[in-house]
Amino acid sequence: MKVLYFDCSSGISGNMTLGALTEIIGDENYLINELKKLNVDGYKIEISKKVKNGITGTYVDVILEHEHEHHHEHNHEHEHHHHHEHRNLNDVNKIIDESSLDENVKDLAKKIFIRVAKAESKVHNKPLEEVHFHEVGAIDSIVDIVGTAILINKINPDKVISSVVNDGYGFIECAHGKMAVPVPATSEIFTDAGVKFRQIDVDTELVTPTGAAIIAELSNEFKVMPAMSVEKIGWGAGYKDLDIPNVLKVYLGEMETKNNSICVMETNIDDCSGEILGYTSEKLFNAGALDVFFTPIFMKKNRPAYRLTVACKKEDIEKLQNIIFKETTTIGIRYRFEERKVLERKETEIDTKYGKLKVKEVINNGEKYVYPEYESMRKLAKENNIPLKELYKLEELK
Repeated sequence: MKVLYFDCSSGISGNMTLGALTEIIGDENYLINELKKLNVDGYKIEISKKVKNGITGTYVDVILEHEHEHHHEHNHEHEHHHHHEHRNLNDVNKIIDESSLDENVKDLAKKIFIRVAKAESKVHNKPLEEVHFHEVGAIDSIVDIVGTAILINKINPDKVISSVVNDGYGFIECAHGKMAVPVPATSEIFTDAGVKFRQIDVDTELVTPTGAAIIAELSNEFKVMPAMSVEKIGWGAGYKDLDIPNVLKVYLGEMETKNNSICVMETNIDDCSGEILGYTSEKLFNAGALDVFFTPIFMKKNRPAYRLTVACKKEDIEKLQNIIFKETTTIGIRYRFEERKVLERKETEIDTKYGKLKVKEVINNGEKYVYPEYESMRKLAKENNIPLKELYKLEELK
């Protein structure tokens, strides 16, 4: 499994993300050329190497052209429309939709933007469509977020994992005056997404709202780096000089896939009829249970009873528990998580002298086993008027 691990021990911002992911791709021009598909002008990108406390990282600088004209913009909107600072979410989505970027890129970029917009709408108590803000509206945010989506789509990881995200403390100057760190939008983005974050002893902002939205969208696991063989590391430099290196470190590596973890639920039932239990089993299978079976047991007062066991995927636990509670008389269900190994398999048909037979082909350590499907065997046995056990001796099944 191809994994990206984000080490956010010095926080995360849009341009640090671009720097780190550009290093992983190993081609600076890819980002610049893809961004041309956005049809937004008024900026240029400079990519350079910066040294932070002895560590060299890639610094991606989005330079706005005609910055001095921003102040007069409300007088000359028709002249400099593409520098218009106060874009809202619809304007941004329109720019993304009208671009010739890959559909996956558009989709990811819009998801990151909506996280920033939702946070700003809450902080400023305005409906989403009325949020006009520099953070999302400004060209550099568009470049940061769409650029990140471009690079992630190119790397195409199976999974993204992040460290606990570190932010600093203290106050920073922004458009609304002094703000406490983490700034309100960052706090709201993290809270909404369930991101694990903390403050460390650095007197400034380490996480920008754009950076917060990027990592909240990409990862839903925040933990120390799991065992993985690393193929490449990208170092993205920030613009601050701090006591700690202001870099975002992103690892690209391979992680062994655990075959898969399943949930096993059990409950003992001594006061339900066979019909009800049979019906419950059917409902559980139809709702996605991987396996359902009954074991005869003896309970207190020597009552004969059944233990119901259900194997299922983690996401189906609640749905299946509801069926058991609703259909049976049980009032408690135990569950545990177990690993299972599933062999590669495919369903196919083979030709036999008695006709076509449906089989499962299973691969284990390069060896192939062929197992016939019962219903198909039964049909052949009946049609050819031969004992079922004879069919199991067929040469094709060896």
